[in-house]
Amino acid sequence: MFDLLKKKLSEFSNQLKQTIQQKTGEENAKPADSSKATLSNTPIEPIFEDKPVPITPTEKPVLKTPMIGKKPPKEKPSVSKPIAKDKRELKTKIGILEKTKAIFSGEIELGEKEIANLLDELEFALLEADVEQETAIKIVDAMRQRLVGKKISSRQNIDEFIKTEIKHALVTSLEIPDYQPFLFRIQTKKPFVILLLGPNGAGKTTTLAKIVRLLQKNNKTAILAAADTFRAASIEQLEQHAKRLNVRLVKHTYGADPAAVGFDTIAAAKSHDIDVVLIDSAGRQETNQNLMKELEKIIRVCKPDLKLFILEGYAGQASLAQVKEFDKHLSIDGVVLTKMDTDPKGGSALSVLHELKKPIFFIGTGQGYDDLEEFELENVLDKIV
Repeated sequence: MFDLLKKKLSEFSNQLKQTIQQKTGEENAKPADSSKATLSNTPIEPIFEDKPVPITPTEKPVLKTPMIGKKPPKEKPSVSKPIAKDKRELKTKIGILEKTKAIFSGEIELGEKEIANLLDELEFALLEADVEQETAIKIVDAMRQRLVGKKISSRQNIDEFIKTEIKHALVTSLEIPDYQPFLFRIQTKKPFVILLLGPNGAGKTTTLAKIVRLLQKNNKTAILAAADTFRAASIEQLEQHAKRLNVRLVKHTYGADPAAVGFDTIAAAKSHDIDVVLIDSAGRQETNQNLMKELEKIIRVCKPDLKLFILEGYAGQASLAQVKEFDKHLSIDGVVLTKMDTDPKGGSALSVLHELKKPIFFIGTGQGYDDLEEFELENVLDKIV
Protein backbone atom coordinates (compact mmCIF):
# COMPACT_ATOMS: atom_id res chain seq x y z
CA MET A 1 0.00 0.00 0.00
CA PHE A 2 1.50 3.31 -1.21
CA ASP A 3 4.79 1.47 -1.90
CA LEU A 4 5.47 2.83 -5.39
CA LEU A 5 4.33 6.34 -4.47
CA LYS A 6 6.67 6.29 -1.48
CA LYS A 7 9.55 5.06 -3.64
CA LYS A 8 9.06 7.79 -6.27
CA LEU A 9 8.85 10.58 -3.70
CA SER A 10 11.96 9.21 -2.00
CA GLU A 11 13.85 9.32 -5.31
CA PHE A 12 12.78 12.93 -5.84
CA SER A 13 13.89 13.83 -2.30
CA ASN A 14 17.34 12.33 -2.86
CA GLN A 15 17.80 14.16 -6.16
CA LEU A 16 16.70 17.46 -4.63
CA LYS A 17 19.10 16.92 -1.72
CA GLN A 18 22.00 16.39 -4.12
CA THR A 19 21.08 19.58 -5.99
CA ILE A 20 21.01 21.62 -2.77
CA GLN A 21 24.32 20.18 -1.56
CA GLN A 22 25.98 20.81 -4.92
CA LYS A 23 24.77 24.41 -5.03
CA THR A 24 25.84 24.98 -1.43
CA GLY A 25 29.33 23.78 -2.34
CA GLU A 26 29.54 26.04 -5.39
CA GLU A 27 28.39 29.12 -3.48
CA ASN A 28 30.87 28.50 -0.70
CA ALA A 29 33.73 27.99 -3.15
CA LYS A 30 33.31 31.37 -4.88
CA PRO A 31 34.10 33.72 -1.98
CA ALA A 32 36.67 31.26 -0.64
CA ASP A 33 38.86 31.58 -3.78
CA SER A 34 38.77 35.38 -3.97
CA SER A 35 39.48 35.85 -0.30
CA LYS A 36 42.36 33.39 -0.49
CA ALA A 37 44.11 35.56 -3.09
CA THR A 38 43.58 38.66 -0.98
CA LEU A 39 44.85 36.99 2.15
CA SER A 40 48.05 35.81 0.46
CA ASN A 41 49.02 39.41 -0.43
CA THR A 42 48.06 40.93 2.90
CA PRO A 43 50.18 40.66 6.01
CA ILE A 44 48.14 39.21 8.84
CA GLU A 45 48.20 41.54 11.78
CA PRO A 46 45.76 42.16 14.63
CA ILE A 47 43.11 44.54 13.32
CA PHE A 48 42.46 46.44 16.50
CA GLU A 49 46.02 46.45 17.89
CA ASP A 50 47.13 49.85 19.23
CA LYS A 51 50.07 50.89 17.08
CA PRO A 52 52.32 53.76 18.15
CA VAL A 53 52.07 56.72 15.87
CA PRO A 54 55.60 57.86 14.98
CA ILE A 55 56.28 61.52 15.77
CA THR A 56 58.76 63.40 13.62
CA PRO A 57 61.35 65.03 15.88
CA THR A 58 61.44 68.80 15.64
CA GLU A 59 64.59 70.84 15.78
CA LYS A 60 65.18 73.26 18.61
CA PRO A 61 63.99 76.74 17.69
CA VAL A 62 66.70 79.16 16.58
CA LEU A 63 66.44 82.64 18.00
CA LYS A 64 66.35 85.28 15.32
CA THR A 65 66.11 88.99 15.32
CA PRO A 66 62.46 89.99 15.69
CA MET A 67 60.84 91.47 12.63
CA ILE A 68 59.51 94.88 13.39
CA GLY A 69 56.12 95.71 11.85
CA LYS A 70 55.65 92.31 10.18
CA LYS A 71 53.65 89.25 11.31
CA PRO A 72 55.43 85.92 11.34
CA PRO A 73 54.34 83.52 8.53
CA LYS A 74 51.78 80.82 9.45
CA GLU A 75 53.14 77.34 9.69
CA LYS A 76 51.41 74.60 7.56
CA PRO A 77 49.83 71.79 9.59
CA SER A 78 51.77 68.57 9.36
CA VAL A 79 50.01 65.44 7.94
CA SER A 80 50.70 62.17 9.68
CA LYS A 81 51.15 59.67 6.82
CA PRO A 82 51.53 56.62 9.06
CA ILE A 83 47.97 57.12 10.47
CA ALA A 84 46.44 57.21 6.97
CA LYS A 85 48.27 53.97 6.11
CA ASP A 86 46.82 52.26 9.21
CA LYS A 87 43.27 53.26 8.19
CA ARG A 88 43.71 51.67 4.75
CA GLU A 89 44.99 48.45 6.30
CA LEU A 90 42.06 48.35 8.74
CA LYS A 91 39.51 48.76 5.93
CA THR A 92 41.12 45.96 3.90
CA LYS A 93 41.07 43.54 6.80
CA ILE A 94 37.42 44.28 7.65
CA GLY A 95 36.53 43.47 4.01
CA ILE A 96 38.31 40.12 4.37
CA LEU A 97 36.31 39.31 7.50
CA GLU A 98 33.02 40.05 5.73
CA LYS A 99 33.92 37.64 2.93
CA THR A 100 34.94 35.00 5.43
CA LYS A 101 31.60 35.43 7.21
CA ALA A 102 29.76 34.89 3.88
CA ILE A 103 31.61 31.58 3.46
CA PHE A 104 30.42 30.22 6.79
CA SER A 105 26.83 31.48 6.48
CA GLY A 106 26.30 28.96 3.63
CA GLU A 107 22.92 30.33 2.53
CA ILE A 108 21.80 29.52 -1.00
CA GLU A 109 18.68 30.27 -3.03
CA LEU A 110 17.03 27.74 -5.33
CA GLY A 111 16.27 28.93 -8.85
CA GLU A 112 13.80 27.74 -11.48
CA LYS A 113 16.51 26.41 -13.81
CA GLU A 114 18.14 24.33 -11.11
CA ILE A 115 15.01 22.36 -10.24
CA ALA A 116 13.14 22.36 -13.59
CA ASN A 117 14.42 18.92 -14.60
CA LEU A 118 13.72 17.53 -11.14
CA LEU A 119 10.11 18.73 -11.28
CA ASP A 120 9.65 17.17 -14.73
CA GLU A 121 10.92 13.88 -13.36
CA LEU A 122 8.58 14.21 -10.37
CA GLU A 123 5.59 14.56 -12.67
CA PHE A 124 6.50 11.38 -14.58
CA ALA A 125 7.10 9.56 -11.30
CA LEU A 126 3.65 10.50 -9.99
CA LEU A 127 2.04 9.27 -13.20
CA GLU A 128 3.85 5.94 -12.81
CA ALA A 129 2.42 5.69 -9.29
CA ASP A 130 -1.12 5.93 -10.73
CA VAL A 131 -1.67 9.60 -9.92
CA GLU A 132 -4.04 11.17 -12.44
CA GLN A 133 -2.37 13.67 -14.81
CA GLU A 134 -4.11 16.84 -13.64
CA THR A 135 -3.42 15.87 -10.05
CA ALA A 136 0.26 15.28 -10.83
CA ILE A 137 0.52 18.69 -12.53
CA LYS A 138 -1.12 20.36 -9.54
CA ILE A 139 1.32 18.74 -7.12
CA VAL A 140 4.33 19.69 -9.26
CA ASP A 141 3.12 23.30 -9.50
CA ALA A 142 2.72 23.43 -5.74
CA MET A 143 6.28 22.10 -5.35
CA ARG A 144 7.58 24.75 -7.76
CA GLN A 145 5.92 27.54 -5.78
CA ARG A 146 7.36 26.15 -2.54
CA LEU A 147 10.93 25.75 -3.80
CA VAL A 148 11.72 28.50 -6.31
CA GLY A 149 13.31 31.43 -4.51
CA LYS A 150 13.56 29.47 -1.27
CA LYS A 151 16.62 30.35 0.81
CA ILE A 152 18.35 27.47 2.54
CA SER A 153 21.07 27.72 5.14
CA SER A 154 23.84 25.15 5.41
CA ARG A 155 22.95 24.92 9.10
CA GLN A 156 19.52 23.51 8.23
CA ASN A 157 18.73 19.79 8.23
CA ILE A 158 18.29 19.29 4.48
CA ASP A 159 16.33 16.02 4.85
CA GLU A 160 13.81 17.62 7.19
CA PHE A 161 13.59 20.70 4.96
CA ILE A 162 12.75 18.59 1.88
CA LYS A 163 10.24 16.43 3.77
CA THR A 164 8.46 19.53 5.08
CA GLU A 165 8.28 21.16 1.64
CA ILE A 166 6.86 18.01 -0.01
CA LYS A 167 4.22 17.64 2.71
CA HIS A 168 3.18 21.28 2.39
CA ALA A 169 2.88 20.92 -1.39
CA LEU A 170 0.71 17.80 -1.08
CA VAL A 171 -1.53 19.32 1.58
CA THR A 172 -1.98 22.45 -0.56
CA SER A 173 -3.00 20.29 -3.52
CA LEU A 174 -5.16 17.71 -1.76
CA GLU A 175 -6.61 18.91 1.53
CA ILE A 176 -10.40 18.90 1.71
CA PRO A 177 -11.90 21.91 3.51
CA ASP A 178 -14.42 21.43 6.33
CA TYR A 179 -13.74 17.71 6.63
CA GLN A 180 -15.43 16.07 9.61
CA PRO A 181 -14.39 12.58 10.74
CA PHE A 182 -16.91 9.77 10.42
CA LEU A 183 -17.37 9.15 14.14
CA PHE A 184 -17.99 12.86 14.69
CA ARG A 185 -20.64 12.98 11.95
CA ILE A 186 -22.72 10.12 13.29
CA GLN A 187 -23.18 12.00 16.58
CA THR A 188 -25.16 14.73 14.86
CA LYS A 189 -28.39 12.79 14.28
CA LYS A 190 -30.29 9.67 15.38
CA PRO A 191 -30.81 7.54 13.48
CA PHE A 192 -27.93 8.54 11.20
CA VAL A 193 -28.61 7.14 7.72
CA ILE A 194 -25.75 5.95 5.49
CA LEU A 195 -26.19 4.85 1.87
CA LEU A 196 -23.44 2.79 0.23
CA LEU A 197 -23.03 3.19 -3.53
CA GLY A 198 -20.70 1.75 -6.14
CA PRO A 199 -20.22 -0.79 -8.93
CA ASN A 200 -20.44 -4.57 -8.60
CA GLY A 201 -17.39 -6.18 -7.05
CA ALA A 202 -16.04 -3.03 -5.39
CA GLY A 203 -16.79 -4.42 -1.92
CA LYS A 204 -19.93 -2.56 -0.80
CA THR A 205 -21.40 -5.35 1.31
CA THR A 206 -18.09 -6.25 2.97
CA THR A 207 -17.40 -2.56 3.68
CA LEU A 208 -20.84 -2.23 5.23
CA ALA A 209 -20.04 -5.09 7.60
CA LYS A 210 -16.69 -3.48 8.52
CA ILE A 211 -18.45 -0.21 9.35
CA VAL A 212 -20.81 -2.14 11.64
CA ARG A 213 -17.81 -3.54 13.52
CA LEU A 214 -16.35 -0.02 13.85
CA LEU A 215 -19.64 1.26 15.24
CA GLN A 216 -19.82 -1.58 17.74
CA LYS A 217 -16.29 -0.78 18.96
CA ASN A 218 -17.52 2.75 19.65
CA ASN A 219 -20.66 1.62 21.49
CA LYS A 220 -23.04 2.47 18.64
CA THR A 221 -25.91 0.28 17.49
CA ALA A 222 -26.71 -0.40 13.82
CA ILE A 223 -29.39 -1.88 11.58
CA LEU A 224 -28.96 -3.05 7.99
CA ALA A 225 -31.19 -2.52 4.95
CA ALA A 226 -30.92 -5.18 2.22
CA ALA A 227 -31.82 -2.73 -0.54
CA ASP A 228 -29.92 -4.60 -3.26
CA THR A 229 -32.92 -6.47 -4.56
CA PHE A 230 -31.40 -6.88 -8.02
CA ARG A 231 -28.29 -9.08 -7.70
CA ALA A 232 -28.82 -12.76 -6.98
CA ALA A 233 -27.75 -13.90 -3.49
CA SER A 234 -27.09 -10.30 -2.37
CA ILE A 235 -29.72 -10.52 0.41
CA GLU A 236 -28.33 -13.84 1.67
CA GLN A 237 -24.79 -12.44 1.70
CA LEU A 238 -25.83 -9.46 3.83
CA GLU A 239 -27.90 -11.76 6.05
CA GLN A 240 -24.77 -13.81 6.85
CA HIS A 241 -22.89 -10.68 7.92
CA ALA A 242 -25.84 -9.59 10.10
CA LYS A 243 -25.83 -12.94 11.93
CA ARG A 244 -22.07 -12.88 12.52
CA LEU A 245 -22.19 -9.32 13.84
CA ASN A 246 -25.44 -9.84 15.75
CA VAL A 247 -27.30 -6.88 14.23
CA ARG A 248 -30.84 -6.47 12.90
CA LEU A 249 -31.58 -6.77 9.17
CA VAL A 250 -34.62 -5.58 7.22
CA LYS A 251 -35.24 -7.32 3.88
CA HIS A 252 -37.93 -7.71 1.22
CA THR A 253 -38.08 -10.12 -1.69
CA TYR A 254 -35.96 -9.88 -4.83
CA GLY A 255 -37.39 -7.38 -7.26
CA ALA A 256 -38.96 -5.28 -4.49
CA ASP A 257 -38.62 -1.50 -4.40
CA PRO A 258 -35.21 -0.72 -2.78
CA ALA A 259 -36.49 2.66 -1.54
CA ALA A 260 -39.27 0.86 0.39
CA VAL A 261 -36.67 -1.40 2.06
CA GLY A 262 -34.70 1.64 3.17
CA PHE A 263 -37.82 3.43 4.41
CA ASP A 264 -38.88 0.42 6.52
CA THR A 265 -35.37 0.09 7.97
CA ILE A 266 -35.35 3.73 9.10
CA ALA A 267 -38.74 3.23 10.74
CA ALA A 268 -37.42 0.15 12.57
CA ALA A 269 -34.36 2.11 13.74
CA LYS A 270 -36.58 4.82 15.21
CA SER A 271 -38.82 2.36 17.01
CA HIS A 272 -35.88 0.42 18.50
CA ASP A 273 -33.71 3.49 19.29
CA ILE A 274 -30.90 2.39 16.98
CA ASP A 275 -28.07 4.81 16.25
CA VAL A 276 -27.14 4.13 12.62
CA VAL A 277 -28.92 2.80 9.52
CA LEU A 278 -26.73 1.25 6.81
CA ILE A 279 -28.38 0.82 3.40
CA ASP A 280 -26.81 -1.58 0.90
CA SER A 281 -27.59 -0.85 -2.76
CA ALA A 282 -27.33 -2.53 -6.14
CA GLY A 283 -24.11 -2.15 -8.07
CA ARG A 284 -24.16 -1.64 -11.79
CA GLN A 285 -22.32 0.54 -14.26
CA GLU A 286 -22.78 4.29 -14.12
CA THR A 287 -24.18 4.21 -17.66
CA ASN A 288 -27.18 2.17 -16.51
CA GLN A 289 -30.03 4.70 -16.40
CA ASN A 290 -32.37 2.38 -14.52
CA LEU A 291 -29.84 2.07 -11.71
CA MET A 292 -29.43 5.83 -11.49
CA LYS A 293 -33.18 6.35 -11.27
CA GLU A 294 -33.41 3.65 -8.60
CA LEU A 295 -30.67 5.26 -6.51
CA GLU A 296 -32.18 8.72 -6.97
CA LYS A 297 -35.45 7.39 -5.57
CA ILE A 298 -33.68 5.86 -2.54
CA ILE A 299 -32.07 9.22 -1.84
CA ARG A 300 -35.36 11.07 -2.27
CA VAL A 301 -37.27 8.71 0.05
CA CYS A 302 -34.65 7.87 2.68
CA LYS A 303 -32.77 11.21 2.74
CA PRO A 304 -29.42 9.68 3.72
CA ASP A 305 -27.10 11.78 5.89
CA LEU A 306 -24.00 10.32 4.26
CA LYS A 307 -23.61 8.90 0.74
CA LEU A 308 -20.43 6.82 0.53
CA PHE A 309 -19.04 5.68 -2.81
CA ILE A 310 -17.13 2.38 -2.55
CA LEU A 311 -14.16 2.47 -4.91
CA GLU A 312 -11.50 -0.14 -5.61
CA GLY A 313 -8.18 1.47 -4.77
CA TYR A 314 -6.13 -0.49 -7.29
CA ALA A 315 -8.48 0.40 -10.16
CA GLY A 316 -6.54 3.65 -10.50
CA GLN A 317 -7.34 6.38 -12.98
CA ALA A 318 -9.96 4.33 -14.82
CA SER A 319 -12.27 4.43 -11.81
CA LEU A 320 -12.26 8.23 -11.55
CA ALA A 321 -14.56 8.68 -14.55
CA GLN A 322 -16.98 6.24 -12.96
CA VAL A 323 -17.15 7.96 -9.59
CA LYS A 324 -17.45 11.37 -11.27
CA GLU A 325 -20.53 10.15 -13.14
CA PHE A 326 -22.13 8.88 -9.93
CA ASP A 327 -21.32 12.18 -8.26
CA LYS A 328 -22.93 14.15 -11.08
CA HIS A 329 -26.22 12.32 -10.62
CA LEU A 330 -26.21 11.63 -6.88
CA SER A 331 -23.85 14.16 -5.28
CA ILE A 332 -21.82 11.74 -3.16
CA ASP A 333 -20.40 12.88 0.18
CA GLY A 334 -17.22 10.83 0.35
CA VAL A 335 -15.30 7.75 -0.69
CA VAL A 336 -14.12 4.46 0.77
CA LEU A 337 -11.08 3.00 -0.99
CA THR A 338 -11.22 -0.80 -0.84
CA LYS A 339 -8.61 -3.52 -1.46
CA MET A 340 -5.76 -1.10 -0.81
CA ASP A 341 -3.69 -4.02 0.50
CA THR A 342 -3.51 -5.25 -3.10
CA ASP A 343 -2.52 -1.85 -4.52
CA PRO A 344 1.28 -1.46 -4.76
CA LYS A 345 1.05 2.06 -6.24
CA GLY A 346 -1.19 4.18 -3.99
CA GLY A 347 -1.65 7.13 -6.33
CA SER A 348 -5.40 6.69 -6.60
CA ALA A 349 -5.91 8.20 -3.13
CA LEU A 350 -4.24 11.46 -4.18
CA SER A 351 -6.26 11.55 -7.41
CA VAL A 352 -9.57 11.08 -5.59
CA LEU A 353 -8.82 13.90 -3.17
CA HIS A 354 -7.77 16.33 -5.88
CA GLU A 355 -10.20 15.43 -8.67
CA LEU A 356 -13.35 14.89 -6.63
CA LYS A 357 -12.71 17.38 -3.83
CA LYS A 358 -14.39 14.79 -1.61
CA PRO A 359 -13.01 13.27 1.58
CA ILE A 360 -11.81 9.69 1.81
CA PHE A 361 -13.37 8.30 4.97
CA PHE A 362 -11.88 4.82 5.08
CA ILE A 363 -9.30 2.53 3.50
CA GLY A 364 -9.97 -1.20 3.25
CA THR A 365 -6.83 -3.20 4.04
CA GLY A 366 -8.06 -6.81 4.01
CA GLN A 367 -11.05 -9.14 4.20
CA GLY A 368 -11.52 -9.17 7.96
CA TYR A 369 -14.08 -7.06 9.79
CA ASP A 370 -11.30 -5.12 11.50
CA ASP A 371 -9.44 -4.39 8.27
CA LEU A 372 -10.77 -0.87 7.91
CA GLU A 373 -8.65 2.21 8.62
CA GLU A 374 -9.92 5.73 9.00
CA PHE A 375 -8.22 7.86 6.38
CA GLU A 376 -6.17 10.75 7.74
CA LEU A 377 -4.13 12.72 5.22
CA GLU A 378 -1.39 13.53 7.73
CA ASN A 379 -0.87 9.84 8.53
CA VAL A 380 -0.74 8.95 4.84
CA LEU A 381 1.83 11.70 4.20
CA ASP A 382 3.96 10.33 7.04
CA LYS A 383 3.93 6.96 5.30
CA ILE A 384 4.85 8.17 1.82
CA VAL A 385 7.23 11.09 2.49
